[in-house]
Amino acid sequence: MQHIIWYPGHELILKDIVRAENCHLYDSRGRRFVDLESGVWCTSVGHANPRILRVIAEQSARIAHTGFGYSNGIVEDAARGILSLLGFQNGKCVFLCSGSEAVEYGVRTAQSILRKPLLMTMMDSYFGAYGSASRKEEREWFCFDWTACAACPYTGECDGRCEHWSSIPFDKIGGFLFEPGSSSGLVRFPPDKLIRELAAAVKGNQGLLIINEVTTGIGRTGAWFGYQHYGLSPDIVALGKGLGNGYPVSVTAFAPAVIERLGGEPVKYAQSHQDDPLGAAVAWEVVKVIQEEGLIERGRGIAAGLLSELEGIKERTGCIREIRARGLMVALEMKDNADASFTINIHRELVRRGYVLGRRPGINVLRLDPSLTIDQQDIEEFLEVFEAVLSDTAGGGQEMDPSSF
Repeated sequence: MQHIIWYPGHELILKDIVRAENCHLYDSRGRRFVDLESGVWCTSVGHANPRILRVIAEQSARIAHTGFGYSNGIVEDAARGILSLLGFQNGKCVFLCSGSEAVEYGVRTAQSILRKPLLMTMMDSYFGAYGSASRKEEREWFCFDWTACAACPYTGECDGRCEHWSSIPFDKIGGFLFEPGSSSGLVRFPPDKLIRELAAAVKGNQGLLIINEVTTGIGRTGAWFGYQHYGLSPDIVALGKGLGNGYPVSVTAFAPAVIERLGGEPVKYAQSHQDDPLGAAVAWEVVKVIQEEGLIERGRGIAAGLLSELEGIKERTGCIREIRARGLMVALEMKDNADASFTINIHRELVRRGYVLGRRPGINVLRLDPSLTIDQQDIEEFLEVFEAVLSDTAGGGQEMDPSSF
């Protein structure tokens, strides 16, 4: 991979994966690996899902790409279906190419109609690779540190008597952009009461609630969308990753009230693959696969068993500091040194034994985000191997060399 610019800081361990099927990856020597992070949270219904492959082939054969002056009916069909899923039946949406783009389009739209200068978000949120939401400059953003709220004993309403609440400049905040659970990949969930009251305060002042569902949407958390766990009613929603099952498609969706506030003049934004029929067809088929095969309900059942077994491993091995989970979004925070060397060795040894998990550079967290279609047998075999790896590595195993894989 000498000519590839790789993800900064991420370790490229497997360089010759040649085939994938559901949650299994195969290298050029025929070795099989279980993909427990869905690529990068993306393959919601499994690698090479037959229904998605069929739609890609059929739609590509008809028309994959359109221009500024013509379109195809599948785009409207997919839009109606996705808007209905969000409860935005009379709203509108745009099909784009990445989650970063979907979030940024939503932010630009909100900024174009809000009179107050700031958007609010949580300090540990991640919204993409570029644009205002990526930079979070002080002139545009107020980033709230909610960590002190996580253990707040007070059961009443949040108000000015709390120093953290009173630090929020609501008189300058026009919108609240919320990421319901990823926390830059560390999987942390702000308290329900805090989020509901923040959303109510912002919307009560004619502000907008924008939700980033790029990682938490499309069934990942055991519901269609992460915001549903908080009982929220969003105005703008950004979707990506699992929506395309590996195909690069995203959506920014707007409630009817936002469309009305735009006054028939959407934000000026145009790129070559906006509202392409192929992306729309893939997104709509992913939704239908999940609906028709009952995959969210299936995922909830698998998640419950997985979490129960992980708690047992935590108790028996003493290697895990904390387990944070919602549905099939699971973070394992390991007991480790500042350099995360133990976590790195666990990750490498799991790969050597055939299991691929998510790991952020320099962080003592391993993440499981398997497809909703993962086989129960794969989960059970992983749990057995994981406990053995923890015991072996904690017992003084040597540092793993990734070049040996």
